[in-house]
Amino acid sequence: MVLKTLTGEFARLETVNSIVLSGSRASLIHDGYSDYDIYVYSKEPIPIKYRENLIKKFTNKYSVGNTFFEDSDEFFTENPPQMYFDIMYRRLDWVYHEIEAVWRKHQAKLGYTTCFLDNIKNSKILFDRSEEFQRILDELHEPYPDALAINIIRKNYPMLRRRCAMPYYEQVELAVKRQDLVSQNHRTAALLASYFDIIFAINKKTHPGEKKLVQYATKLCPKLPKDFQADIQNVVQSVGTDGILNTLTKLLDELDILLKNEGLV
Repeated sequence: MVLKTLTGEFARLETVNSIVLSGSRASLIHDGYSDYDIYVYSKEPIPIKYRENLIKKFTNKYSVGNTFFEDSDEFFTENPPQMYFDIMYRRLDWVYHEIEAVWRKHQAKLGYTTCFLDNIKNSKILFDRSEEFQRILDELHEPYPDALAINIIRKNYPMLRRRCAMPYYEQVELAVKRQDLVSQNHRTAALLASYFDIIFAINKKTHPGEKKLVQYATKLCPKLPKDFQADIQNVVQSVGTDGILNTLTKLLDELDILLKNEGLV
């Protein structure tokens, strides 16, 4: 009922192009902690007052005009079962820019290259004024570009431990020598981000973001390094201990083998 009412009220605004459900609730893997991520795509910004008045119809537990990550409103429903909604506001121009840069021109990033595309690709349309969003989905459901997969590997793989100057592994090694736990944690996280970017690229799957990566990889990716789950667990559990370099070595050795077997190194 809340979702239907929100969709109807936003759809009344002529500036709104599309309204979609994405994130946890639209994914293959969700649980009782998953919230409702609603994305409102419009030509012009939607006034804060309109947004606040709409949310007040459901609750007094809300926050509007948040810009920590992107323009968004958040609220909890008061009546059980309590549900959490996160409404994010975007322009379709931003979507087209991301598709052009990554999907069409195959520009890779360090970690999370295709996570925004995955967010868009796995959206469920609630309202689509001129079927423009459906055309976007149709393009993103075309075969994953070979050149994009190769570029992601070329961008991220050298940063694991192959670069001549300070790849992530050497940065972790230096942090261990300095007994700098914050740096060790930070650089291990960066290494894992590039590692997973490579894993999803090998399998030509868009990157699902930062949550439940082991579950997603196990479910979606037929090509995984040997001992994948155990090695990830060992790395995470060894951060801040003397064993971190050994567990990273094992993790990266198995990735090397997979890449060589696939003819990608």
